[in-house]
Amino acid sequence: MTVSRIDLADAATPEKLVLEILKNEPGLAIPVPIEALARQLDIVDILPLETDGYEGGLITPVDKFNGSILFNQASPRRRRRFTIAHELGHFLMPSHVPSAEGRFLCRLQDMLALKANEADRRMKMEVEANRFAANILMPAPLFRKDAAAGKDPDLSHLVKLADKYDVSKEAASRSYLRYREEPVAVVIARHGKVLRVYGDYAKFPGLSAERARPVSPYSLLRRRTHQEGVPSDIDETDAGVWIDVQRGRKPPALYEQVLLQRDGFAMIMLSMNPPDEDEEDPEDDLTSAQRLRRRVDR
Repeated sequence: MTVSRIDLADAATPEKLVLEILKNEPGLAIPVPIEALARQLDIVDILPLETDGYEGGLITPVDKFNGSILFNQASPRRRRRFTIAHELGHFLMPSHVPSAEGRFLCRLQDMLALKANEADRRMKMEVEANRFAANILMPAPLFRKDAAAGKDPDLSHLVKLADKYDVSKEAASRSYLRYREEPVAVVIARHGKVLRVYGDYAKFPGLSAERARPVSPYSLLRRRTHQEGVPSDIDETDAGVWIDVQRGRKPPALYEQVLLQRDGFAMIMLSMNPPDEDEEDPEDDLTSAQRLRRRVDR
């Protein structure tokens, strides 16, 4: 590698940093060798983290002459890769200033943050570090093309992309949703309860999954038996299971796919074909009991 921090001197956003890195390293391998890249950019050590409760950390002087990245050794390897990229983002972003002790310490929830209140400076830095990590591990010029290649949204396709870019399925899903034209959302559940929901609400209006709420018994996750590690078939599901359906309008055709994972986790991919705006709901004249009976019969 030949890229240096001098090449990145004018980059002040996560996206610009990644663009400059890719411009100076046009042959950067996939999966991205994130540890080698960090060392090339003045990270002198990448070490296990010994502080409980944190996923990663960065030790660096205020002038950021160099730095050491820390990672949670107990975490899965792909999560450690994201952590290293996240901490490298803190190191490279000129506006990210370490604490008085010369360090950043980041919890797992920091690694999941996608937005922050404008007044919350610390969380804004975490969001920016996550944007850098996602964009450097899944470079947009390549990942956009790969994500759009599948005919329909499909968890099997997503799993292959996660393997190709050596990232977690959850990290891959967040980027995958950005580059698909169709309305797509991903729900992360554990032990039958919603943990996290990813989706563009402008493209996927009415998405009603709420954190900590039980997954509906009418969802594909609950009404079928699934094999761990094997994406299910894509199945049409009553739209009202996952979205708020406007009364008097025909609900969209909503499709659901499930990937059962270890330790009670499950990934649920939702996609839909919006109905015509003027098309009325043929079930609108049915009673609530009749509508519920239809859903059970399905």
